Amino acid sequence: MSSEGQNLPSSAELAEMDRDQLVKLGTKLDGVELVDYPDPWPVKGTRAEKRAERSVALWFAIAALFGLGFVVALIWWPWQYKAPEQSGTFLYSLYTPMLGVTLGVTVLALGIGVVSYTKKFVPAELAVQDRHDGEGEGSPEIDRKTIVAQLEDAGSRSTIARRSLVKRTVGLAGGALGLGVVALPVASFIKSPWKGDPADTLWHTPWAPEYQGEPVYLRRYTGDSSQIDLIRPEDLDAGGMETVFPFHESERNDPEKLGAVFTRSDTPVMLIRLRPEDAAKVIKRKGQEDFNFGEYYAYSKVCTHVGCPASLFEQRTNRILCPCHQSQFNALEYGKPIFGPATRALPQLPITVDAQGYLIARSDFIEPVGPAFWERKS
Repeated sequence: MSSEGQNLPSSAELAEMDRDQLVKLGTKLDGVELVDYPDPWPVKGTRAEKRAERSVALWFAIAALFGLGFVVALIWWPWQYKAPEQSGTFLYSLYTPMLGVTLGVTVLALGIGVVSYTKKFVPAELAVQDRHDGEGEGSPEIDRKTIVAQLEDAGSRSTIARRSLVKRTVGLAGGALGLGVVALPVASFIKSPWKGDPADTLWHTPWAPEYQGEPVYLRRYTGDSSQIDLIRPEDLDAGGMETVFPFHESERNDPEKLGAVFTRSDTPVMLIRLRPEDAAKVIKRKGQEDFNFGEYYAYSKVCTHVGCPASLFEQRTNRILCPCHQSQFNALEYGKPIFGPATRALPQLPITVDAQGYLIARSDFIEPVGPAFWERKS
C-alpha cells in the first residue's frame, strides 16, 4: 500500500468506519478504483437464481457421493489378489479402476462445482489500478483493518452466507474427500498382521515347513500352477539366476495351495549360481556362513526398501537390482545394499540338497522379508 501524499485516518477514525468505507480506503491506498462491481442477481430469490444454486449443489452432491464410494471401495472391495483361474478374479480386477473412477469423479465434480459457483454467483468486478513503485506504506493498523474488510466484503458479495444448500453440499463433498484422504493411509491398518494363523504373520513365510522334518523344495513357475517342477543344482548355469517358490509335499494334491504360493508377496526367491571365480570372493554374514550350497545362494526377491521385486541380476558385477527405486545389492556380500534407498540386506534363505538331489530350504528365513514395520528390530 502507498500512503505518499495522502492524509491517513487516525485510529479513532478507523474505529468509526464501516466495512464499505474500509474497503474504499484500502483500494484507494492500493491505487485501485472499482469501476464496476455488479451483483449477478440484483433481484433476489428468482427461479433462475434458485435453479443456478441447485445446479451448483448437484455437482457438490455428486462429489460427496463418489467420495463416499471411494472410501467404500478402498476398504470393503475384495482387493485380495485372485489368480485368473480362481473365483472372484473379475471383482478383483475392478478394484483399481473403481478407486480411480470414484476418486477422479470426486475431484472433477468438486472442481466443476467451485468453478460453476464462481461464474454464477461471484461478481465479475472491473477495476483500474495505478502503477507505482510501492514506495511508502500505510500504517500496520490500516493494513489490518482494510484487508479484513476487503475479505469480508468479498465473502458477502459472493452470497455464500445465505446459500445453505450450497454450503451443506460442499461441506458434505469436502468431508467425503477428506475422509478418503484419511482412509487411504489408515486402510492398511484395518487388518492386523498378527491376527490368525502364526504362519501368516509378518515373521513367517511359506518357506517354513508345516511339520518338523518336512522338506520344502525349490520350485520354478512354468505358467501352470498345478505343474510341479523341482530344481536340481545342474539345472542352473554358472552366473545364472532363476526365481523360485516353495513346494511342500503335503500340497501335491491340493490345487488351491499349489496356486496360492504364487500369489503371496513373501514367497519369491532369487536362486543365484555364482561363477567359480566369483564364489571365491564371497563375504558371508555372521551367523549365516552355511546358508549357501556351494556356489548357490538364495535371496528374498522382495526389496527391503518398499517391497518392490528386486528381480534383476547383473552377472558381470554380481549385483541384484531393484528397478523401482534403483536400489542395488551385492550378491557377493550377503545381499548388502550398496546403492539406492534400501538400507538393509536382502534376507538370505538357507538351502541345501536332499538325498534325491533336489534343492531344498533348510528352514524359513531367520528375519522378516521386505520393508520395515514398527515391531521389526533388524
